[in-house]
Amino acid sequence: MTKTREPLAILKSLVALLLIIFTLWAAQWQYHRGVDRHERNTLIAKQSTMSSIDLPNTIEDPSKLEWRQIRTTGRFTPDKQILLRNRYFEGQYGYEVLTLFTNVQGKIFWVDRGWVKAGANATTAPITPPIPTVQVDIVGRLRLGTSLPSGTFFALPGGGKSGITSEVNAQSRENTEDFYIDLLSGSMPTLTPDVSAQLPELSDGPHMAYALQWIFFGGLVVYGRILIRRAR
Repeated sequence: MTKTREPLAILKSLVALLLIIFTLWAAQWQYHRGVDRHERNTLIAKQSTMSSIDLPNTIEDPSKLEWRQIRTTGRFTPDKQILLRNRYFEGQYGYEVLTLFTNVQGKIFWVDRGWVKAGANATTAPITPPIPTVQVDIVGRLRLGTSLPSGTFFALPGGGKSGITSEVNAQSRENTEDFYIDLLSGSMPTLTPDVSAQLPELSDGPHMAYALQWIFFGGLVVYGRILIRRAR
């Protein structure tokens, strides 16, 4: 009987060890997620409250300017507009309006001109803010292209559906900068969005609590293995 129990005891100990390793890995993963989120929240809070600056002619690392308010001058391209689906404001379904912009230095990028309410039905295009055809000054928050909200797209005018893709540039066949701008205001009153793109919620989330929870689970595995051994 003792010889039969020994392999079973070794197997139980091995399973317990694997569970402990997994809980420690999960705890570390949640911890690092919490640290990364806290650092990002700190960056957003710092950058978004700093005074606005002119968009530099040369941007070697756009990530250093993300969330910073910038000023620039240029023109919108009226026939290059995209509606980003599945955006909600105060419980209402709508779209983010993205319009192509070229500044006087020749940089081409998308400008998020804010949220608009969806049309009465799926075949009715929403009412979007008028697009200036003259040169304008704009002020907005610089955002990385990789942080563009996910969703599906269709192009205007006409509201006809086009190829669905996860990248705006692929959908519109444009080659733009690696950043876009959340429009806040401009030299014309109509440029100020009724509902501008919102800052993300600056919450650190439950990651640290989850990390402690996984450590607790690991402790339960150890305690359970001890109880099973004593019960032999």
